[in-house]
Amino acid sequence: MTEPVAETPTHESDPSAARLIALSDGIYAIAMTLLVIDVGVPAHLDAAAFHKALADALPSLGAFALSFSLISGFWRDHRRILTALPTATTLVTRLILLGLGLVALLPFPTALLAEYASQPEAVALYAGAMAAVHTVHATLLLLTQHQVHPSPASPAAVARRRFTAQLGSSVLVFGLSIPLAFVNTQAAMWFWVTLVPAHYVLGRFPRRLPRRWTTGHGE
Repeated sequence: MTEPVAETPTHESDPSAARLIALSDGIYAIAMTLLVIDVGVPAHLDAAAFHKALADALPSLGAFALSFSLISGFWRDHRRILTALPTATTLVTRLILLGLGLVALLPFPTALLAEYASQPEAVALYAGAMAAVHTVHATLLLLTQHQVHPSPASPAAVARRRFTAQLGSSVLVFGLSIPLAFVNTQAAMWFWVTLVPAHYVLGRFPRRLPRRWTTGHGE
């Protein structure tokens, strides 16, 4: 989903960070597993009913595939953010827990999107949930930038700024798709595809992003 942050050794001596990583892995695993619950075909159907039920299951399969891919990216991003932290402050811990709560909720908007993709509220709720998780991750990166990379000119710090820019583009795309959903739900969902070229471009150009991505203001 996003460009990896340069690897930083995990601080295994910090038990709070280790517990947060273990908790995060568990919540992500449960959320990804729950996505498949709504995918199924009833038993003992005749041929005609079976083919109809199979066709009816395709939207659920599509929503599952989309959300599984996005949550997999969230997990990878989240783990790289956590393993780079030397310590987890109270504010960072609260943000992490907020993000995990949003991830645990994702099976609900996924099921809603599968059943009611033609309804703007369902598409807007799904986009809002995805934008919220990306916002939490981007905020974590901004808050911990100087803690992880004191030198803003280092290659790792530059890579982290590109990572933050990619997350910002995700917030923007999903955020813009919310009002678009009330105009055309199909257009809103297709608009999500723009994340692929956006992440590709931001991951490579420019190689050195302005420091305001990490400081929160231009200097």
